[in-house]
This record gives sequence, structure tokens and C-alpha cells, in this order.
Amino acid sequence: MAGENLKGLKVAILATDGFEQVELMQPRQALDEAGANTRVVAPKRGKIRGWKFTEWGDEVAVDLTLEDAKPERFDALMLPGGVINPDKLRMIPQAVAFVKAFFEARKPVAAICHGPWTVIEAGVAKGRRMTSWPSLRTDLVNAGAQWVDEAVVRDGDLITSRKPDDIPAFNRGMIALFSQAPHHRQAA
Repeated sequence: MAGENLKGLKVAILATDGFEQVELMQPRQALDEAGANTRVVAPKRGKIRGWKFTEWGDEVAVDLTLEDAKPERFDALMLPGGVINPDKLRMIPQAVAFVKAFFEARKPVAAICHGPWTVIEAGVAKGRRMTSWPSLRTDLVNAGAQWVDEAVVRDGDLITSRKPDDIPAFNRGMIALFSQAPHHRQAA
């Protein structure tokens, strides 16, 4: 990812307890190394706890609560997966509205693994070509998306990936997409 510069780009990472640890930490590190200003947005203050494949993992500090976070103050959105995390988020109307606001504003969004559940809940999957963890295939198809089994899929301002093994491709695709964000293009 050398040569990619996201300096000044403000990226919201929407997550809650049960996020798949590598799916938040590694993409965040890639964004930070590319110069982005990342902020973890969560339904609660303090810290949220990751899921490390088969057991509870590390905690991550919450930078902003959903109550305090305003989509218009961000240029892009990243949605990590894990089964628990997006399942909880899609049941919180404020989280769903936060995700939907990025699509309505045509801002770039990157979702990995089970992250597309919140995209479905926001009502913005219809007509999109997407990938995800295989168990979401039926959910995405029922929401009107075309599901494909590929490491990374770009559909307009949306990047999706299937699983932790896809993180390198996901990071490359996410950084390429985010570098084209309207605010970033104006600042460059």
C-alpha cells in the first residue's frame, strides 16, 4: 500500500462488542499508515471487546459514541465483521441510520465478513454486486444483491470482502476506494 496517501481523510469504524479483532485492527492499521484519521464509533462509551476467532480478544477504545458521531463529519465508513458485532449493530436503529447516511451521501463504505448485515439492514444492498462470509449469501440475495465468491468486490462506492484471509486484498481495495472520496480529492 506504499504510495497511497489518505492524509486528512476522516474514516469512521462502526463496531461494538464482538467485532472480529483482525477485521478491525488490521484494516485500521492500514488506513492509519496511509495517513487516514480513523475513529472507532460505538453504541457505548469506554471500550469495546473484540472476538479473536474462537474466544474473546482485546479491547479497543471507543473514540465517539453513536450519539456523538455525525456522518457528515466523516469521509468514509469501515464495517468490520464478526458474527456478534454486526448482528448487534443491525438491531440498533441509530447504527443503521449511521450506515445509511454514508450511502445517501455517496461516501465510500468498506465491509468485510458479516459487516454487510448492516448494509442489508440499511436497505442499500439491492442491485449491488457484493461478497461476504458465505453464510450471508442468502441474506444478500434476499435483499436484492448479486452475491459473488471473490476476495474483494467493488460496486461503486462499496467494497466488500469475505473473511480474515481476504484482509490484504480488502485493505488494498479499501484504500484505493477511499483515496477517491470526494473530500479527499478536493484536499489533494
